[in-house]
Amino acid sequence: MSQIPMTLRGAEQLREELNELKNVKRPRIIASIADAREHGDLKENAEYHAAREEQGFCEGRIQEIEAKLSNAQIIDVTKMAATGRVIFGATVTVYNTHSEEEATYRIVGDDEADFKQNLISVNSPMARGLIGKEVDDVTVVKTPGGDVEYEVIKVEYF
Repeated sequence: MSQIPMTLRGAEQLREELNELKNVKRPRIIASIADAREHGDLKENAEYHAAREEQGFCEGRIQEIEAKLSNAQIIDVTKMAATGRVIFGATVTVYNTHSEEEATYRIVGDDEADFKQNLISVNSPMARGLIGKEVDDVTVVKTPGGDVEYEVIKVEYF
């Protein structure tokens, strides 16, 4: 499996979720299954079947997170030389030349992406258009609504 780029913060969030699943949710589900077994016939025991289904989802998510972390290429931009170029993990302020609006985005891994928090995936058209650019560079990003021109205003690494 290929390496998955991930910021230090993203890796920490996955580790926290994994810890929560293993140490809080898994024991709670096991207790629910044991409690449901005490209610008798397992064929028609909805609580038992619901707890077993929840256990399946939990175990699946644990395996998924462990696989991602084992293949993660954790990138800490604070330890990289500030070149002024847009790279993975950088926070970029851009100016939309058409709408005349400024926006700030942070380029992160696929699992960390959340457009509502201005965290864009490194594989998104926006990030691909910005990677490698410097302050005052202009890039055209292809969107479903047509091409949009952005000017890079500021690049930060934190």
